[in-house]
Amino acid sequence: MSRAVLQVFEEYQKARVTFVQTVADLATRPQNIDALQNAGVMALLRPLLLDNVASIQQSAALALGRLANYSDELAESVVTHEILPQLVYSLAQQNRFYKKAAAFVLRAVSKHSPQLAQAVVDSGALEALVNCLEEFDPSVKEAAAWALGYIARHTKELAQTVVDAGAVPLLVLCFQEPELTLKRISASALSDICKHSPELAQTVVDAGAVSLLAKDISHNDAPLKRQVCSCLAQIAKHSVDLAEVVVEAEIFPRILHCLKDIDEFVRKNAATCIREIARHTPDLAKLIVNAGGVAAMVDYITEARGNNRLPGIMTLGYIAAFSETLALAVVVSKGIPPLKDALINEPEDHLKAASAWSLGQIGRHSPDHARALAEADVLRRLLAVYLHQDSSEDLRTKAKRALKGVIQKCTHLPALEPLLEAPPNILKYVVQQFAKVLPSDLNARKSFVQSGGLQKIQEVKAEVGSKLHDYIEEINMLYPPEIVQYYSPNYAETLLKKMEDFNPTG
Repeated sequence: MSRAVLQVFEEYQKARVTFVQTVADLATRPQNIDALQNAGVMALLRPLLLDNVASIQQSAALALGRLANYSDELAESVVTHEILPQLVYSLAQQNRFYKKAAAFVLRAVSKHSPQLAQAVVDSGALEALVNCLEEFDPSVKEAAAWALGYIARHTKELAQTVVDAGAVPLLVLCFQEPELTLKRISASALSDICKHSPELAQTVVDAGAVSLLAKDISHNDAPLKRQVCSCLAQIAKHSVDLAEVVVEAEIFPRILHCLKDIDEFVRKNAATCIREIARHTPDLAKLIVNAGGVAAMVDYITEARGNNRLPGIMTLGYIAAFSETLALAVVVSKGIPPLKDALINEPEDHLKAASAWSLGQIGRHSPDHARALAEADVLRRLLAVYLHQDSSEDLRTKAKRALKGVIQKCTHLPALEPLLEAPPNILKYVVQQFAKVLPSDLNARKSFVQSGGLQKIQEVKAEVGSKLHDYIEEINMLYPPEIVQYYSPNYAETLLKKMEDFNPTG
């Protein structure tokens, strides 16, 4: 008799095992998700989280995690079915396999939005997840670190709750473990905490993370290097002091080798880290130059394409902005050609705009700097971008500012002559430069006539009283009236009129 009773229980258990395993398997394929949801899968999985068979609990958690991972609507459903408190309770009680699965669900719910991450925090998950960081099993630590990173990434307030729960020192310890995946995920979680504010970044610095991260810049695992460079960038971006902490960990010149890494994300994240250091002070920019950073960055921009170019383009601009000497270092390291190439060939306007800005920072210091840009035919290219009908407002603004800044320093007149075709708001700066230089240079005055420059400015219709009109008048005063007259647009008509009025037989 008892055998018959036991058989019923065994069959029921088998059915539960089959059910959760099948659902977990079905949940891996997006086309099944709607059908599972419509069949009321959440309500059926919830009691199985407290099943008396451990493998059923784990499969139920795994299925829930896969469902919650799929969309924010399903993650919301996990919250509304009050599944989170059950998971959190079990996290503290159960074995390592279950802990891993439960942390996966918490991560899957948290990833979608700040509101869902807040629901995970409100369920009391942080304490349980932080305790999991002290587990012996690396895969449990990994699952917990991953979930904590997903909570922290959304907002400053959520990151602060993760810090207040005591996660940072334990994440730094996890980073020192030998397992690569645990190191990567710990670095990623630290990066997600650092990014929001100087105070949060300081917490990570105070836990001794920087020197440990810096050591692994030379690691041979590409995904780890990506996270390390990203985390150091998120620390360095906030302030001069934090950038100096990163530099003092002796990341130069090793981080420059990452710009040549075979992994494109390592290259991009290293470039981003260097950019975040370069932007703060002349001293930090100089340190990068002295380490050979400009030449390395020029090579990087030359080889990179698309958005990967952006951090490199910005770095050259930041370095050049600080002083004549630093801008000259960019010129000497052949920084102008790749920036010009990005300005012309990158399809995205924000990349063109960044290039225009950086070129402007290089050329605005002195006549020599401006000449370097002019001789590379950059001014004409900036003008073309400014005039292009499809250019965004931001691109036009940056191109105009760059043109204005460089033209006002440019005394190499042949380079300015192509710009005499520019619209009046740019043309006035060009003509102003001719008005400045021509009075003291006879040869320049001659070549201005021979090249057709004098004729071009006679054809300009400038409003009387405008600056442009005044500059043209100043230039005209430098030449005999008959020459100016000769090049005026209506000179031929005047001659014909004279011919009509002229009576040779008198």
